[in-house]
Amino acid sequence: MKNSIDPEHLKQAMRAWVTGIAIVTGIHNGQTHGLTANSFNAIALSPPTILIALQNQSQTKEYVQYGGVFGISILESTQISIAQRFASQIDTDRPWFAGIETFTMSTGAPLISKACAYLDCKVVKTFDVDNTTVFLGEVIEAKTNGNNPEPLLYLNRKWRKLANGE
Repeated sequence: MKNSIDPEHLKQAMRAWVTGIAIVTGIHNGQTHGLTANSFNAIALSPPTILIALQNQSQTKEYVQYGGVFGISILESTQISIAQRFASQIDTDRPWFAGIETFTMSTGAPLISKACAYLDCKVVKTFDVDNTTVFLGEVIEAKTNGNNPEPLLYLNRKWRKLANGE
């Protein structure tokens, strides 16, 4: 039995999977950082637990690991430029959050205003998978945008939104 596949084959197959887009943020020693992610899932409702996976060379991974907390902003379909900025797809002056309206909840991790939903989490467990660190986070607070926003989606290397808002 073959032990592993070529990573490019996995990437090609995963392009068929529609995902929502979120900004994962961390804070450590008063410094903040974030990145665009689609690698996050709800794991359990009691206690409320989610999973995020961050590449080890990511600066955000360092902030989440050493700060012990993270925030997730599930982006709205009009927030493509924010997703692109945090994915390093467009040139931007540092700091990452310049000109972007944010707020905080219990942990102090920044959250992107006008997103669909927000999760404020504390790290409860980590483990490594090759060059990636998986974080399990207990959700301390969760909030939704009451305006029934349309989520930003990603499929086959393109930003998408729901057809007819459904």
